[in-house]
Amino acid sequence: MSGDQRTVIKGSPSEYVKLNVGGTLHYTTIGTLTKHDSMLRAMFSGRLEVLTDSEGWILIDRNGKHFGTILNFLRDGSVPLPDNQRELKELLAEAKYYLIQELIDACEEVLQQRKEPPQVEPICRVPLITSAKEENLLISTSTKPVVKLLINRHNNKYSYTSTSDDNILKNLELFDKLSLRFSGRVLFVKDVIGSNEICCWSFYGHGKKVAETCCTSIVYATDKKHTKVEFPEARIYEETLNILLYENRTGPDMELMQATSTRGAVAMSSYASDDEEDYHRKGSNTGREQNRDAHHLSRLRSTKQN
Repeated sequence: MSGDQRTVIKGSPSEYVKLNVGGTLHYTTIGTLTKHDSMLRAMFSGRLEVLTDSEGWILIDRNGKHFGTILNFLRDGSVPLPDNQRELKELLAEAKYYLIQELIDACEEVLQQRKEPPQVEPICRVPLITSAKEENLLISTSTKPVVKLLINRHNNKYSYTSTSDDNILKNLELFDKLSLRFSGRVLFVKDVIGSNEICCWSFYGHGKKVAETCCTSIVYATDKKHTKVEFPEARIYEETLNILLYENRTGPDMELMQATSTRGAVAMSSYASDDEEDYHRKGSNTGREQNRDAHHLSRLRSTKQN
């Protein structure tokens, strides 16, 4: 700007100077600015030129937001540091610019103490379904096979059998175990507000239901009906392993499955061929023996007649 000029500032410690730091105005003494070994001491002890405007304001091209804190630190040797992490980092940047090592050390020490703990990524996430729309969206957009457990103990018209509560807990425990074991390969979701079912497993591949295992049934006692909750552990394991076949977008390898079946058929046919061969061999041996016996019998008869 016109009227701005460079000059050297050198005066007594009690002399006041006017500072314009990024539009923020400050008024302080040369003694304050030169109290610590910093760039400000070099600027106001005659070692460096400074830029002044036509009104005598010394211009410093920095953000003036934290310059008041800088001056207070120069005056007192200490200053309350900002509680906000971002502002503390901003103050650290200004302290590094002005080369105030004591303030740099104080800011870095507090930052280290306030260091945020590392973000821990959960091993397994299990979404809770809140609506049918949300369920359809989760299943249709999932790139993994889906296992859903519908569990709603209070959705019951009759009293439970003696083992039902234990079996509900066993179903929940198995769901937790499977979700931890296969969370990287299968999306596990839990439905607690679903249909009239009480405990039901559903298995989805490529957005479509592949299998379902319902764990509840109605049993008739002498006086009234009861709701029975079962724990078909083996079947649940089997369906979970089967759903892994849908990990790839192409679905299960039908050729492999067919080849396995063909190999079994070939083995069975080879066994049948061996059995047939033994049967024919035995049959031919039996025929030869019968011919030999018939020939021997005819010789005996001819001998008697003679």
